[in-house]
Amino acid sequence: MLKASNLSKIYNGNTALNNTSIYLKSGTVSGLLGKNGAGKTTLFKIICRLVKPDSGTIHIESNKKKAIGAIIEKPGLYTYLNAFENLRLFGKIQNLQLNDKQLEKALLEVGLPINRKDPVKNFSMGMKQRLGIAIALLNDPDVLILDEPFSGLDPIGVSAMIKLIKKLAHKGIAIFISSHLMTELQKCCDYLYVIDQGKIIEEGATGELMNKLTSSYTISGSDISKALWLHDITTRVHHKNSITVQCTSEEISTILKKLLNEGYSISACVPNASLQQFLETPRS
Repeated sequence: MLKASNLSKIYNGNTALNNTSIYLKSGTVSGLLGKNGAGKTTLFKIICRLVKPDSGTIHIESNKKKAIGAIIEKPGLYTYLNAFENLRLFGKIQNLQLNDKQLEKALLEVGLPINRKDPVKNFSMGMKQRLGIAIALLNDPDVLILDEPFSGLDPIGVSAMIKLIKKLAHKGIAIFISSHLMTELQKCCDYLYVIDQGKIIEEGATGELMNKLTSSYTISGSDISKALWLHDITTRVHHKNSITVQCTSEEISTILKKLLNEGYSISACVPNASLQQFLETPRS
């Protein structure tokens, strides 16, 4: 468990963090959603003790010597060494007494082969991310921080990374990941924070928060564009079997019921979440 309270940081007169508080619970995945420059990396660096906050406190409930493992910005690997050699070197840097079997187990834990001997420079971005996570886990931390873990990954790599993050959380680790991509966070996070200009402007359970971030829905069904009353709502027609309706999560339920009562066969209703539109919406 980690609790950060009222963290603030100013660089050269610019506010990087503004009275920011977060709570990370063991065995759960929390997401930090925000545009580039919103303060995500600054928050991570403060949590990892790489940057000192101007104010605020951090409390970690752990009896381990090193409670936090992290990858911030990108894995700092020795690309001329292979994966096994990287693990061994980082273990020595951290004064860990790890034998070959423990290092092999660390590779297998993140889905990397133990028999690959070529330099890490030949690895894909996804494999480098996995190796970085293996290094971050060497001290068996209670908290794992991952800064933009989906950056540069193809769809298969993203899917594999989400699966790995969920697996690690199920082992009891509190995981905190950042991204400017909502879709990925929605798939793996239990709880979400939205940060803008260094301040947490919204937080909540993932499903509830995604409803707030959703500004429209794309409804698919046979000849759905023939429902002319839909055009009284701000819409975008893709083709006769698909239409996008701007409405709230409460309104979409009523719209779908009306379409079904009129005999339309609905094959899909997909929410379209927009971080930018959410950030531009005035809040009291």
